Amino acid sequence: MVDVLSVGFVPLLIVLLIVYQGIRIPREYERLVVFRLGRYSGIKGPGITIIIPVIDKAMTIDLRIVTIDVQKQAVITKDNVTVDVDAVLYYRVVDPDRAVIQVENFRVATSLLAQTTLRDVLGEIELDELLSKREELNVKLQEILDRQTDPWGIKVTAVTLRDVSLPESMLRAIAKQAEAEREKRSRIILAEGEFQASARMVEAAKLYQPAPVAIKLRELQTLAEIAREKNMIVVTSGGEVGEATGAVAGLTKAFGER
Repeated sequence: MVDVLSVGFVPLLIVLLIVYQGIRIPREYERLVVFRLGRYSGIKGPGITIIIPVIDKAMTIDLRIVTIDVQKQAVITKDNVTVDVDAVLYYRVVDPDRAVIQVENFRVATSLLAQTTLRDVLGEIELDELLSKREELNVKLQEILDRQTDPWGIKVTAVTLRDVSLPESMLRAIAKQAEAEREKRSRIILAEGEFQASARMVEAAKLYQPAPVAIKLRELQTLAEIAREKNMIVVTSGGEVGEATGAVAGLTKAFGER
């Protein structure tokens, strides 16, 4: 009786083992790419899926967005400046069958392609563009990578330049350039002020022209203001030096008696 049970139990155990090996339950964000005797059979999932052990081979593909931290790359820009650039790549698998059949390891291939594309694209621009046009470069990198990975069934959703490291010498050069730019702006503002002042002085001279006495009174007023400073000597030019000197002396004395 025991031998009969043993003989019946072994086949049952084998059947249960085969059934257990043939049941797969991929999650909502997973798909099974099934190969039957080496030939592509189809995509299954999500939910309970039955495959034939030994005959079928299934590979699980995650359909969620994957983040790749692109290794820091030493890039030589168009104006021969060496910078270290760090980027982040976001992608997801849209065609699991192509991701398995068309490329050996789509994760490694996408990462290496991102590194190469990063060096190629940034090597065609100058440093100023790299620092000031990051958003445009992100879009350009995303479009190039998306186009190149499309045959693999991969959709590149975004590329972000995370960090750009400059050598110390270049940081000092940029600081000098910024200082020179500020000095340039200050000189332009000063020159603009001088231009506006000279224009006003021309207009004032035109107003004084019909009444020469007015300009004389203005001169005397200016001398009076200067006379407030007792440590200054004012020398005027022209034929009226004596008259002007006497006026200044009188004004100085008048202010001294106050």
